[in-house]
Amino acid sequence: MPEKKPPNFLQALGREPLPAEITVGEESFSLLKVFKHDFFAVTAVYAGQNQKAILKIGRKASLFGLPLGWIGRLHAWHESSMYQALADVQAVPQFMGRFGKHGFIHEYIEGHELHKGEQVADDFFKTLYAAIEIIHQRKMAYVDLEKCENVLVGDDGKPYLIDFQIAYHLPRKYGGELWPMRWLRRRLQQSDLYHLRKLQRRTRPDQLSEQELRESYRKPVHVRAHAFITRPFTLLRRRILNRLDPRRKSGERGRIHQDPPRAV
Repeated sequence: MPEKKPPNFLQALGREPLPAEITVGEESFSLLKVFKHDFFAVTAVYAGQNQKAILKIGRKASLFGLPLGWIGRLHAWHESSMYQALADVQAVPQFMGRFGKHGFIHEYIEGHELHKGEQVADDFFKTLYAAIEIIHQRKMAYVDLEKCENVLVGDDGKPYLIDFQIAYHLPRKYGGELWPMRWLRRRLQQSDLYHLRKLQRRTRPDQLSEQELRESYRKPVHVRAHAFITRPFTLLRRRILNRLDPRRKSGERGRIHQDPPRAV
């Protein structure tokens, strides 16, 4: 039985459908599967003759007459800039170009989401730590490592980071080197390292020393404070969305559970 469709106003494109085909350079790609469609963005995979690509389009639809397209434009600009700034990092998919004002395209990685208890390769976390270190050296923070699904395990056994929607990067010209922003960046980078160590504990605890294992349970003060402040709003939002969205499933809201269409 197909999933019930959520209300249009809860989806980034509203009533607008995804394009059946997109063009990158001289190559055409056809819609293969929608991965996720939530309030802020829709993410889908497209298949070309020689490769696949991910198209992500930010919010375009208005909400009860209130224009919200600026959110999608901001998200597309922000994520595009992150992918381009990290183009030389092996653990980050290659940026393939913008798609209008609200979207962008990046390389599709063959693989699967990291999950708890998975026995990844011995050098998996060494590579992932190196990628996070480069991100931090470039005065950025990934921010979203709490979610296992944002780390992909490639078919080559290597780690890949996706979804830079809430990643932090504030250039100097916008005040990024002012004291409050430097302080915020350091806290977010510390959170990255805490969540990365927690992911390692959940998948390869054998690689952690006894001290590192103990430290992986010590949630930083700022992480606890954030959870304490945001938890009531998160629960309220979840209750409201559970009433509005007819779908009932585990996992991330907006995730599409469907088999990809058969090639014809």
